[in-house]
Amino acid sequence: MASTPHEVVTVDKMTYAASEDALGAALGHPRHRLIRADIADAAAMRAVFEAHRPDIVMHLAAESHVDRSIDGPRDFIDTNITGTFVLLEAARAWFATLDEPARRRFRFHHISTDEVFGALEQGDPPFTETTPYDPRSPYAASKAASDHLVRAWRHTYGLPAIVSNTTNNYGPWQFPEKLIPLVLINALEGRPLPVYGDGSNLRDWLFVEDHAEALLAIALTGTPGETYAIGARQPRSNLDVVRAICRLLDARRPDPAGPRERLITFVADRPGHDFRYEIDPARSEAALAWRAAHDFEAGLARTVDWYLANEPWWRAIRARRYAGQRLGTAA
Repeated sequence: MASTPHEVVTVDKMTYAASEDALGAALGHPRHRLIRADIADAAAMRAVFEAHRPDIVMHLAAESHVDRSIDGPRDFIDTNITGTFVLLEAARAWFATLDEPARRRFRFHHISTDEVFGALEQGDPPFTETTPYDPRSPYAASKAASDHLVRAWRHTYGLPAIVSNTTNNYGPWQFPEKLIPLVLINALEGRPLPVYGDGSNLRDWLFVEDHAEALLAIALTGTPGETYAIGARQPRSNLDVVRAICRLLDARRPDPAGPRERLITFVADRPGHDFRYEIDPARSEAALAWRAAHDFEAGLARTVDWYLANEPWWRAIRARRYAGQRLGTAA
């Protein structure tokens, strides 16, 4: 918002992973409004459309942690599938009221994940916009269902909808259940650094600010009916990521007990753990005149520095909301 003239309405249920602090200066900005609401609440969504008359809907609301989806898939069905349906219906009703110039401007941009495409093996080409769907976890299946709903509303009702699929995001304000902040905080506290299996699982990592720039480009210049695959060309194994965090912390805040790689602990793999995700973003880069600005080393260094500078934020979460316990062990 700081780099655009747009008025922004944030709709957020404010679940366990939400933080008003992450909105920063936007929280009190005259061009921003925070509405606490559930996207599965049809009346609330209709009211948002009627009150704020949006030109663009960017649908990022989702339950997103795979391990939590293994332990309790119901929330993922309710938010990711039912919530998407409710939001699509509210958008369709709003779209029907618009005059022709407003209809040409309107976009419904649905943000999704590369996990809908299943898993890659070593040597397989990366995912693209045309990769067949093959979701393997309750989270991935719920996001695949939501993607299909969005495309169906485009085809059946003419809603000007766009889908983008992206890789693992990381950066400031990420809730400490995800790999990078979990390992970073555990390492600072001298706790074990859990690595699933042998740590060879591969992910393509995208710094959150680069993703935000891509999403804005899609919302403003994307073509309805198109899919955009957004990635950073930065694949790393989970073990390599953990070791990189240890090296950065050792350089910035040495541990008297020794290098933090000593804390790496290999644990039983989670059920149905996909081996590799990676996206080929070439088509999207050309279409959007966009490319990720951060390589993984630069993005990770910025992330480590942010968590070191914002210790009160994550310490409060560890004390009251999530203490770092393992999730996703149900089989």
